[in-house]
Amino acid sequence: MAERIHLAANNPDLGGGEQMLLRHAEALLALGHPVTVVAPDAPTEVLDAATALGADVVAIRADGRRDHLVRLRAWDRAERTGLLWCHGLVPALATAGRARRVVHLHQLPRSRAQRVALRVATARSERILTPSAFLSSGVRGSTVCANWTDEVARLPLPTGRTSVGFLGRLSTDKGLDLLAQAISGAPADLRLVVAGDDRWVPEDQRLPVIESLAALGSSVLRLGRVSPEELFSQVDLAVFPSRVAESFGLVVAEAMAAGIPFVVSDAGALPEVAGPDHPWIAPSGDATDLARVVERALAATPEEVRDVTDRARRRWEDHYSPGAGRLRVQRLLEELGTT
Repeated sequence: MAERIHLAANNPDLGGGEQMLLRHAEALLALGHPVTVVAPDAPTEVLDAATALGADVVAIRADGRRDHLVRLRAWDRAERTGLLWCHGLVPALATAGRARRVVHLHQLPRSRAQRVALRVATARSERILTPSAFLSSGVRGSTVCANWTDEVARLPLPTGRTSVGFLGRLSTDKGLDLLAQAISGAPADLRLVVAGDDRWVPEDQRLPVIESLAALGSSVLRLGRVSPEELFSQVDLAVFPSRVAESFGLVVAEAMAAGIPFVVSDAGALPEVAGPDHPWIAPSGDATDLARVVERALAATPEEVRDVTDRARRRWEDHYSPGAGRLRVQRLLEELGTT
């Protein structure tokens, strides 16, 4: 019988790292492995999603993060058999020094304390994985295991030049205020379509976005939390203008899959995901440069757009599709000797 693999979540709610944990669970199940997902018991988003996939679940009852660390370590010592795949620093630190572990980081340590914790957390781990070469450059001894998207159908090629879309957290970190400023000087018929929300966004990052969107008046259409496909079907160009160094850029891969032309900033791994030939990359944090790149992308001929989106779709198929992700998981298991 195939070895059971346990996937431990960093958080109980569905953030980016938890979404990738679930995609790994789905790939492992498809490869014939029994899978157990371990997560805090409240809220139950990760546990519910794992159950829906067909994985077994372990709910760690905990009162706060410190209690979670203690109880997760106790569970690991008493009950775990088989490989433990730690998605994030919290489960890796909780199980530090234990055998048969993979540590999978989804973001760089942000403080000295986290950097110290990372050194402790990776002790005796069999692999340290990150989603991008950009992130691996800051984590000694790590290797890249790129993220991937769900299956995404290719949409018809956009034919207009009147709508620009944004998908993500409505924060200054993600650069939505910059995009609003960039569009403010564009022709009056250009519309900004915004998908996402500002849950858990600090006020100092939320208020500049609110003000910059308000300045656009009726030129803004707010969709709220919708699927990438719903946004992409309503825009001629997607723009991802992050200020912060992104560890990967899943929305970029989703745009590549959908065949939607897109602009990215040069923050972190975004250009890496888009690929070395992508023509529309803007310097991070500069609304004026962003406006120029958006204008250039909107002015591209249909032939140019077709060429760019065809290359992007092929890159998605090769690197960021479910099939590519499953193949990476299979190769990793073979390297680890997991049967």
